[in-house]
Amino acid sequence: MDWVANRMRSTQTKGLAILGSTGSIGVQTLDVVDRFPDRLRVVALAAETSIDALAGQWERYRPAIASLMDSAATDALRSRIPRDVIRSGMEGLLEAATHPDVDVVVVSVRGAIGLLPTLAALKAGKTVALASKEVLVAGGDVVMRASREHGAPVVPIDSEHSAVYQCLHGEEASAVSRLILTASGGPFRNCSREEIERVTVADALAHPTWNMGAKITVDSATLMNKGLEVIEAHWLFDFPADQIDVVVHPQSIVHSMVEFVDGSVLAQMGLPDMRLPIQYSLFYPERAANDMPRLNLADVGTLTFESPDLERFPALALAFEAARVGGSMPAVLSAANEESVAMFLDQRIGFTMIAETVREVMHAHETIEVCKVDDVLNADEWARQIVREMHPRG
Repeated sequence: MDWVANRMRSTQTKGLAILGSTGSIGVQTLDVVDRFPDRLRVVALAAETSIDALAGQWERYRPAIASLMDSAATDALRSRIPRDVIRSGMEGLLEAATHPDVDVVVVSVRGAIGLLPTLAALKAGKTVALASKEVLVAGGDVVMRASREHGAPVVPIDSEHSAVYQCLHGEEASAVSRLILTASGGPFRNCSREEIERVTVADALAHPTWNMGAKITVDSATLMNKGLEVIEAHWLFDFPADQIDVVVHPQSIVHSMVEFVDGSVLAQMGLPDMRLPIQYSLFYPERAANDMPRLNLADVGTLTFESPDLERFPALALAFEAARVGGSMPAVLSAANEESVAMFLDQRIGFTMIAETVREVMHAHETIEVCKVDDVLNADEWARQIVREMHPRG
């Protein structure tokens, strides 16, 4: 690109819709916005039920839309901010994702609920900066088809997929041998099976390197998080599951790697700071200078790698199975896992019961081909209902 085009692009202000603005990714996205006040503008914010947090964000950024999923919470919000900017429910998410002043839609909502606004954003020609794993896990075929049809890119926020995205830049798919996703290994990497069976909620929420929400933190502890990322990578980069590997890397410095057919391996490295991949997704394909901390390998000292133990962490094996089966199975895996994690956090089931429940639901499912959004949503709801029936409230 010549310097004139680059200069024009570097002065353009981008309008953002942040779906999930009060969660971990949403808050860190707003931190990136604060670092580039002349380049990024908040047009729409959406949250689930966090009235105080969303009201505070509206006061700071004054977006055109402030939306809550919960209608009761929306009623309470009316006393805090102007009524004409308040939206609610799925309609609010869809309006935020398609607002004419929005250029990039950050999707960081929990579960498959992000699927419909993601599709709406792509059909409206918006760039989607995707952090919600379930969107691609459950509806990857539908989402990526919409991306291609409307010429709207899906740029990953997950540090692992962002790393692969960067390593593949300018490369031909035929030159790639495999994708290698790194995993921290979670807090129980060195625990025995017996110790893992005694894990408490507090234990599972103590992640060694990343600061994330409760659901993702538990997924990291079971390694389901990495399994979901395998399915995501399959759809994002159009590689079969058999060309995607996982390696445990406790330091979380190498975020992922790409091996080429000649044996060369490219790795993307950086400090474990989600603001870096968030910034990359917001400015893609530009790299914007910032004042964030820099990686010093001499300070890190040692980088280690090991294979994941699928016997102690069966969730990862289940995700690979779902990826190979395809169709509606990944949606079932994702929904069953989300319900099971919620039950674990509510102390209704034990830690190892998360993967055991997911396995039972998968084995009870008759896989169908996913042709439309309803196929995904129906599989999602079916799996959730089965989990509720397996573990009814006492």
